[in-house]
Amino acid sequence: MTGTVLDALAAHARERVEEKKRKLPLAELKRQLREREALSGFPFETALREPGLSVIAEVKKASPSKGVIAEHFPYLEIAKAYEAAGASCISVLTEPKWFLGDDRYLREIAATVSLPCIRKDFTVDPYLIYEARELGASAVLLICALLGRSELEEYLGIAEELGLSALVEAHDEEEVGRAAEVGARLIGVNNRDLKSFSVNMENSLRLRAAAPDNCIFIAESGVRTPADTRALRTVGADGILVGEALMRAENKAELLQALRKGYEEA
Repeated sequence: MTGTVLDALAAHARERVEEKKRKLPLAELKRQLREREALSGFPFETALREPGLSVIAEVKKASPSKGVIAEHFPYLEIAKAYEAAGASCISVLTEPKWFLGDDRYLREIAATVSLPCIRKDFTVDPYLIYEARELGASAVLLICALLGRSELEEYLGIAEELGLSALVEAHDEEEVGRAAEVGARLIGVNNRDLKSFSVNMENSLRLRAAAPDNCIFIAESGVRTPADTRALRTVGADGILVGEALMRAENKAELLQALRKGYEEA
């Protein structure tokens, strides 16, 4: 793998998009979407605005930094366990090469649980936004490190037209500022550096002040303990996206409850 991990992920995502377009052209995908019931009310955002700590629980088989996290991967059972545990939303990995995700995981999970789902992938082309809607997602991930300002604006506009929320992910002050400038209502700060894949919880704590007060602010990656959520509450974070910690937890409800309790005690 040459360049950074993020470079490789983006390059492979572009290859995947071209293959998808050959199998199902964008015009046909849009036609299929016109025949579906419209998504209204931005359910992903609505769920994240509920009182207390919002938890986006991630269904995740593997990652570039950790390899395979779950050899046994009953993804529907995992999603239902998250729902029963009180998660606000579910994140589903669809990137197939390094995260071992699959589009069908999202389609089946979205059809099985009542919680709104976000498609966790590397959105490098508008096609992936339309496809996310067709798969049953209520939100998409837009990564500032992959998209310039004009692309962010374009992709946010497409998501808005489809009734999808967009979690705009940033890693530093410049990216948080860019997310705010294009009108992102959901801003996530990834504590994992997507170039080195090291994790630093201080990233979210430091960058909350750079984001608009009225945005929904989500801390992503590295949140594992009640001490983490206590610290996030003190800076005004609204929610967390948790993957590996929940995937490895024998009792997912117990961990989720502990994370919420830490937030409430701050």
